[in-house]
This record gives sequence, C-alpha cells and structure tokens, in this order.
Amino acid sequence: MNNFARFALGVALGTAILPGAVAPAQVLKNHDSNAPVNFSADRIEVQDRADRVVVTGNVHVTQAGLALDAARMTVAYRNESGNGGIEIDRIDASGNVVVTKGNETARGSVAIYDLNRRLITMLGNVQLVQGSNRLTGGRLVIDLRTGRSTVDGRGAGSGVDDSGGRVTGTFTVPQRDQQ
Repeated sequence: MNNFARFALGVALGTAILPGAVAPAQVLKNHDSNAPVNFSADRIEVQDRADRVVVTGNVHVTQAGLALDAARMTVAYRNESGNGGIEIDRIDASGNVVVTKGNETARGSVAIYDLNRRLITMLGNVQLVQGSNRLTGGRLVIDLRTGRSTVDGRGAGSGVDDSGGRVTGTFTVPQRDQQ
C-alpha cells in the first residue's frame, strides 16, 4: 500500500499517519530519550519539594536534535539516589508549543512529553508539517520509538480548541510527464 493510500485509509478511519519523506527512514524514529535535556528560558523556578521545575518565558528545550519551544513548561523529575542526580520523567508545555527535528515540525497549544514512554502528545489546533506535506487536527501523538505520528480530530476532552473533529491535510505528489 503506498503512502497516499495509507493516508486515505487513515482519514476514513478517523486517524491519519503522516508518511515519511523516505518511507523507511523517519526523522523522529529511534529518538534518544536518554540523551541530556538542555533548556533556556527567561525564568526558572525549582520546586524541590514537589520534584518539579517551572520554566517560563521564551522556553527552548533540546534533546538529541529534538527542539521544543513554548511560553511555559513544567518539568517533572525524580531524585536518583546514589548519584545525586535527577531523572526527568515528563515535560508539560503550553503556549504556542513547537516541536522540531530535521524537516518535521509539530505545533499545538499544549504538549506532553513522556520521556519514559517516549511519546509526545500535542493538543489544540495541532499541525504536523514534514517538508511540503501538512496535517491538521485536534490531537497529535508522536511515538519516538517508531517515528509514527498519528493525528485525529478530537481534542481529547482537554478543553483546548481543536479543529472541529476533522483531520485535514495537504500532500505533494511527484510531478509526472503528461502523456
């Protein structure tokens, strides 16, 4: 089944899977969720008793070539006994969230990055762009293990505006000789 046929089938079933520019090699596949997480922001508040950090103002987070930008993020962590370090479990982002890696960009109102499950879930007027291909919907789930991105029309009851329950998309097709 070609990529367009998979897309059409996905739309008919209520979900859509963005095909890779080159089917077997997807930019987000096998993302290293164990790589260090670096961030910068206008303000950082450490809430040590709650095991979280609240980062606000022009927030920029990077991990192994993946960038996440937002107005605000809450980073949930746990103390690793023995080595005195911390382990990040989850990042919740809000306010014009943009996730980028390679030629793929995802946008939404809210994002949850579950580092343990290696999933990024975005809600609220989501848009997934890969090169000149584009999908929009209410919710986007990016599986960093497989590189599979799923868009559906529902906002998952988040209270965040969504796309009205529909998935829409634009895909470019290779130019063919007119015969």
